[in-house]
Amino acid sequence: MKMELVFIPSPGDGHLRPLVEVAKLLVDRDDHLSITIIIIPQMHGFSSGNSSSYIASLSSASEERLRYNVLSVPDKPASDDSKPHFFDYIDGFKPQVKATVEKLTDPAQPESPPRLAGIVVDMFCTMMIDVANEFRVPSYMFYTSNATFLGLQVHIQYLYDVKNYDVSDLKDSDTTELEVPCLTRPLPVKCFPSVLLTKEWLPVLFSQTRRFRETKGILVNTFAELEPQAMKFFSGVDSPLPTVYTVGPVINLKINGTISSDDKQSEILRWLDEQPRTSVVFLCFGSMGGFREDQAKEIAIALERSGHRFLWSLRRAQPKGTMGPPGEFANLEEILPEGFLERTAEIEQQVNAFEMVEELGLAVEIRNSFRGDFMAADSELMTAEEIERGIRSLMEQDSDVRSRVKEMSEKSHVALLDGGSSHVALLKFIQDVTKNLS
Repeated sequence: MKMELVFIPSPGDGHLRPLVEVAKLLVDRDDHLSITIIIIPQMHGFSSGNSSSYIASLSSASEERLRYNVLSVPDKPASDDSKPHFFDYIDGFKPQVKATVEKLTDPAQPESPPRLAGIVVDMFCTMMIDVANEFRVPSYMFYTSNATFLGLQVHIQYLYDVKNYDVSDLKDSDTTELEVPCLTRPLPVKCFPSVLLTKEWLPVLFSQTRRFRETKGILVNTFAELEPQAMKFFSGVDSPLPTVYTVGPVINLKINGTISSDDKQSEILRWLDEQPRTSVVFLCFGSMGGFREDQAKEIAIALERSGHRFLWSLRRAQPKGTMGPPGEFANLEEILPEGFLERTAEIEQQVNAFEMVEELGLAVEIRNSFRGDFMAADSELMTAEEIERGIRSLMEQDSDVRSRVKEMSEKSHVALLDGGSSHVALLKFIQDVTKNLS
């Protein structure tokens, strides 16, 4: 039986690219499966040249069983000069999404269309579950963050709804840590992202999280061996969620034509190939991570003193209250809810840091503090001495962290091979999609 899945990623490279790679894996695994990816354009002020060229490349790359449909920004009345908030912006695309799905399932097509098997929504597109319900098909979700943060998100919502416990009260309390079932040790309150400690923002987060349970399953970009405690939590009889499928690490190792023609990038790759294995310190802080001048100088001093080879993707810091790619500093305060940038810029980074350093032992601590806005121009200064100490600790040949990273790296490769945990999870997802149709 031929089946069709519809994928709806959230705008943004970090959401679109991994979902595209998952779609490719799925159509490679099952010849009876087709996927249409509905692409919502980025909000004004967020898009960059790279993301625009990537979307353009997808538009021309549609094939028989993997198609891309880029939506257009909805028209609004000429008298309406207001800017929608993010979730309202996504919600505004419902009519186009519905029309696209209707066209896919139109029985009047020259060839009989495959049966619509479900709609896979991004973690920030839970409002599109309504479209799946209208077409009476199952919905699934793709969670772009890790399994531990997913567990934290649903546990905090459970505490609020069932136990009448508001974690935002911890902000001004004497409590220093909280037991979380997806971690083997208590999570320090200082690691909580500010969105969880802000009363006016929690209802928005919880309304989104409650909808996770409406789906038939959740795909997560991780692998079981990396986060065993979180997977133990999700696979237990008291799991608060439907089936969680660990399908990662989902990465694109292929360089598309527009990037590979970049002489600078080719030069960097050649230089890396010439260096001894595991001898280069790579510094990269995401597409929106940047540093003010004094912090960049401290990092530079630390790198030089350490004596290690390095590759540094360096960007200037964004002025406070702005967001966007380097060189495209757009003021988004009027677009986003009040305080949104401050609360969500580092939404899971403190939890990630705690998990990597304390829970998994896969990272080295530079300072005993997980707080700070990695995008802000007024974040606390890290000294060259602290950074140098961290680099030396990480790069020591007999470092326990290096050994654990090497071991986990090998496990990540095995997870994707035939019979590996992520390969098995992907096949189970396809089987469940088929079963949920009957």
